[in-house]
Amino acid sequence: MSIEVNNLTKIYRLKHGQKKLAVDNISFTIPDGEIIGFIGPNGAGKSTTIKMMTGILVPDNGSVSIDGLNFKKNRKEIMMKTGVVFGQKSVLCWDIPVIDSLKLFRDMYRVPNDVYKENMAVFTEILGLDEFINQPPRLLSLGQRMKADLTASLIYNPDILFLDEPTIGIDVLSKERIRQFIKKTNEERHTTIILTTHDVSDIESLCEKMIIIDKGSLIYDGTLPKLKSIYRTTDLEEIIKKIYLAGEEGNAKIC
Repeated sequence: MSIEVNNLTKIYRLKHGQKKLAVDNISFTIPDGEIIGFIGPNGAGKSTTIKMMTGILVPDNGSVSIDGLNFKKNRKEIMMKTGVVFGQKSVLCWDIPVIDSLKLFRDMYRVPNDVYKENMAVFTEILGLDEFINQPPRLLSLGQRMKADLTASLIYNPDILFLDEPTIGIDVLSKERIRQFIKKTNEERHTTIILTTHDVSDIESLCEKMIIIDKGSLIYDGTLPKLKSIYRTTDLEEIIKKIYLAGEEGNAKIC
């Protein structure tokens, strides 16, 4: 499924009548079946944009279209087609075994039993769910919880997956396992994936295209190879540092 973001704007109302422009009239398109790296420095407006794209926040101006559908008229249909994983917040029930939360998601999204069993077999093999599936999330490591959240977000075969910092604070082996899982999901299911991350290795491993925002404005929308050619280096970490420093100086726009 493709995503169309048109003139998206969000203004936060603060105390004493003050306002903060969090997202400033940005537009971009995410084609069906792509993995997009959505990045920017802290406070750039990434999370606000993602929350508007997932229907959590309502924009002050502009629109989000998911395969021609919008949240005002088609919220339920869109929610059935999208999965969301926030690295700092779990969608699982904190005090019951992971397997019970997964069964709850199966029932909520009306997943046929054969599809559920097939997905569970695949996810268990790739993510090692059998190591912790009978434990509650409160007893899991961060890496285990992230694997469980990924399973919950994909158990109903969504067409679009939003991943907000899916590898933050996770050990190297778990990171690699999660990256392989994301890549396999995209390749085999043609799932459109939007990935926000501060980990350059996530982008290098998974993303062909990047969208970069700073101070709420879109500053780059293009491929990773093109970005490297603009800066004449293959060192993505160095490129991102230059972009962020330019943003602090008020000159972050990329040609």
